[in-house]
Amino acid sequence: MGHLTTYGVPMSAMNSAGLLVDSFGRVHEAVHEAVEGLTEDELAVRIDPDANSVAWLVWHLTRVQDDHLAGAFDGEQLWESDGWRDRFGLPFGKRATGYGQTSAQVGKVRAPAELLLGYHDAVHERTLDLVRSLTNADLDRVVDAAWDPPVTLGVRLVSVIAEDLQHAGQAAFVRGVVERR
Repeated sequence: MGHLTTYGVPMSAMNSAGLLVDSFGRVHEAVHEAVEGLTEDELAVRIDPDANSVAWLVWHLTRVQDDHLAGAFDGEQLWESDGWRDRFGLPFGKRATGYGQTSAQVGKVRAPAELLLGYHDAVHERTLDLVRSLTNADLDRVVDAAWDPPVTLGVRLVSVIAEDLQHAGQAAFVRGVVERR
């Protein structure tokens, strides 16, 4: 039997689905490391007046993952279908993901760790359910023909992973600054 990755995928059986499960598992772990143990006030700290807070970064990366996977798999966003929008109570439209938000809007994202992680965990579990059984051929399916070249499922998933990891890293950096103060 081959060695297991951190996320339970045997290295000897690594395929596209396993690679995606492992990658999204790394996002999930990084989000938890950035958020756990911080108070709502600490999660809302902006290291300069226009910087993103840990709360905004985690909310945004989770909203993008929820939005993009729902779109790619013709499903509903958990933000609406599972009531996360109501629980957060943010003053944004239901389709808001944080993309293009002003500094003032970024500052309105305040949430306790339990809420941020609850939403992220729900999106993560749904993500794993969607990607676990993907085949290489599935990754070639066009999910957005508005681009030239059209965006395939594989490209969309890699894009989400890349953005999520960048924002999780930014959140970890902000957390480090908050903890050093």
